Amino acid sequence: MADLVALTAELVDIASVSHHEAALVDHLEEIVRGVPWLVVDRHGDNLVARTQLGRSQRLILAGHTDTVPPDGNDRARVEGDVVHGVGACDMKSGLAVFVELARTEAAPAVDLTYVFYASEEVESRHNGLGHLVRDRPELLAGDAAILGEPTGGAVEAGCQGSLRLVVTLAGRRAHSARPWMGVNAIHRLGPVLQAVAAQPERRPELCGCEFREALQAVGVEAGVAGNVVPDLARLTLNHRFAPDRSVEQAEAGVRSLLAPLLGPDDDVEVVDVAPPAPPALDHPLLRALTATPGVVVRAKLGWTDVARFAALGVPACNFGPGDPSLAHHRDEHVEGSQLRSTHAALAGLVRRGPA
Repeated sequence: MADLVALTAELVDIASVSHHEAALVDHLEEIVRGVPWLVVDRHGDNLVARTQLGRSQRLILAGHTDTVPPDGNDRARVEGDVVHGVGACDMKSGLAVFVELARTEAAPAVDLTYVFYASEEVESRHNGLGHLVRDRPELLAGDAAILGEPTGGAVEAGCQGSLRLVVTLAGRRAHSARPWMGVNAIHRLGPVLQAVAAQPERRPELCGCEFREALQAVGVEAGVAGNVVPDLARLTLNHRFAPDRSVEQAEAGVRSLLAPLLGPDDDVEVVDVAPPAPPALDHPLLRALTATPGVVVRAKLGWTDVARFAALGVPACNFGPGDPSLAHHRDEHVEGSQLRSTHAALAGLVRRGPA
């Protein structure tokens, strides 16, 4: 087996901020095209490599190639058995595990599809997996899927849905020396923010996995000039909701919370939607993964492309090296022990199959 720490560092050193993944995809393509048992297709900056062994089941291993912009951590730094750098955790460590499996597992018990896709860290319309679903769905045919998102080596089931809404509050301009002649739209944000902050947290449990919902203010736009009472304020909200509710139900809940605080000239607009996915660990391949000694199972508190596979009717889960709480941090890093244990679990799964 290759040194997974060194392989992860190698991938970290190839910059791949969202929309600029081509160099990394070129590198991955060069690797997988050199593997004789893989059939390789490239669609834009999305790369798919498949075995064609005629097995009765096919497992998809998928991961995104992009990272958030670096924060002084654009180059890999290896300290002992730990790789530091942007993407080390989210998710070039997962890509390293998949690459190692792709070039070493010549006779798996199940057919394998490796998917390396672009632009997961940005708006949904840019997502490379979504482009494959739209343009080349045949490349994503499979019986079960595993996303290599960082989970600390745990199986994280399903995923939360996500709504981004913009609340526009109307006011009336006036001179700041005579504020009684206007209506301050910024001041109107106060009751709305209080209501959002006081929203009770739901913690539904599905298939033994506890999800935690959240409604957070993530952006504010307002102000005209230093001496003007503003007539407009925009508040951006992000709602993460559990997969026991639909997008429509989640949106209705937020609108119901805001309704008593809004007037006829105010507006609430949904600007981005990502549907949730319920836990789906009853497929034999995923059940076999959860039976691996030392692997724990919990809910995925966040959105991942598990939801895209769920929409295709392919049961999926999240499983990868790296502490998810370190994703996007300046000190993002991954430990070699997690790289090796994740690789061992997946290698055992593809060699044994669902038995």
